[in-house]
Amino acid sequence: MRLSEVGFGQAVPVEGYGPGFFRIGGEAHDAPLLLVAGEVREWGGYDDAGALVALAGAADVLLVGTGAEIAHLPQGLRARLEEAGLGVEAMDSAAACRTYNVLLSEQRRVALAVLPVE
Repeated sequence: MRLSEVGFGQAVPVEGYGPGFFRIGGEAHDAPLLLVAGEVREWGGYDDAGALVALAGAADVLLVGTGAEIAHLPQGLRARLEEAGLGVEAMDSAAACRTYNVLLSEQRRVALAVLPVE
């Protein structure tokens, strides 16, 4: 078997997650986060739609981690994101973190908005 090291370029992968936290770039974060283009930003949750709409053009797909279990995004939020031309996929936060890392390793233009698992 041949193993290859995964490269992320300038992007910052999610290194770990657990009850109430995410570890990114060696630092623990205990709030909802937005990761895009090598940046880690705090995110205000579903009420902070403007931060997500602003990703149009910077990312082709937005993964939204909905917490411990998968949940539907509020319909108004989903409509605004789709109207802005941003593909959006909702999944539980653990799956969103893993999927984000895979897409980063493929050099894809991906963003992650993620709620902590309580």
